[in-house]
Amino acid sequence: MRLNRRKCDTVNGVISAWQQQGIISSEEAARLKGTVEASGFDWRRLATYAYWIAGLSLAISFFSFVFDKAVLRIIEKIFHASDVLKSIVLALVGASFYSWAFRRKRSAPEKTFSNEFILIAGALACGGCLAFLGSALRSGRGHYPPLILAASLIYLALGWIFPSRALWVIGLISLGSWLGTESGYVSGWGEYFLGMNYPLRFVAFGIFLLAAYFMLRKSSLRHVGKPTYVFGLLNLFIALWIMSIFGNYGDMSKWHAAHGLELLMWSLIFGAVALAAIIWSLKTDDRTARGFGLTFIIINLYTKYFEYIWEPMRAEWMSSLRTTRAPIPRDFGAMAVSSAFSKLRGPSESETRGGL
Repeated sequence: MRLNRRKCDTVNGVISAWQQQGIISSEEAARLKGTVEASGFDWRRLATYAYWIAGLSLAISFFSFVFDKAVLRIIEKIFHASDVLKSIVLALVGASFYSWAFRRKRSAPEKTFSNEFILIAGALACGGCLAFLGSALRSGRGHYPPLILAASLIYLALGWIFPSRALWVIGLISLGSWLGTESGYVSGWGEYFLGMNYPLRFVAFGIFLLAAYFMLRKSSLRHVGKPTYVFGLLNLFIALWIMSIFGNYGDMSKWHAAHGLELLMWSLIFGAVALAAIIWSLKTDDRTARGFGLTFIIINLYTKYFEYIWEPMRAEWMSSLRTTRAPIPRDFGAMAVSSAFSKLRGPSESETRGGL
């Protein structure tokens, strides 16, 4: 059995503990240890990373090529067909890719990366199909979020049927896009939807995905539970990070006039969630939660350092040098504390009136 070095050390440690406790003999311990071999390099993981990078590069190059104005003019000259016909052609192309991938999954299931690549090509064709369909059915209102929702449901269904984690992740990304565009459309593209700005909506979306993960992991959809978990944590922590900077404000003038303690509250919530993820990971040995918690608690501390200490202190420092030509102050600690408290007090009345 080939295991990575960390797992191999764990297994050998357990065998040694059994030997010391007299559960197994020295001969049995030697025989069991001989069945475990540490792998020198995880080539499969490297191939996985290379696959995702290649898929992302393909998507970026595809959209860069398609949306280039010169290319669009060439396409328009070559294809004078209606949007409905283009949509039908792309639907057939996408169905052909999906059918090909399905046959390859049955005949060559070990060719994981090439099968996933075919599915991604089908997803691109499906997206183009829905885009042209929306162009053909447009009513002048610009209400395109239902098409994004349809694409999301298609990707999620296909990701479950095949199964394909790549299609499932594309479906989750499309679902998040639908949430942002649909809530913006319903609110008249205003600042708030149900009292929430955009980052707070994605905090709720991240919590929803995490709740879905805990339900999926005990069902027939458990094979797509891990990408749901990772994507939910990513949405939750990035949205909380943005909330720790801007709060629940959708207007920059209101944000500039906000009291520092209001924004500090969101930073404390952000830090508490990251700390909770770390505690959860220590109890359950969840490396994913531990990685997210440690990463974003460091990001939170660095953000607050530059927001509350470095920027105000630098401004006071440069102002002092310009006006008095005084020597560089040595008491950085007192200046940092003073700068932080001045930031927390928020803008003065004169500054607020001046900004208005």
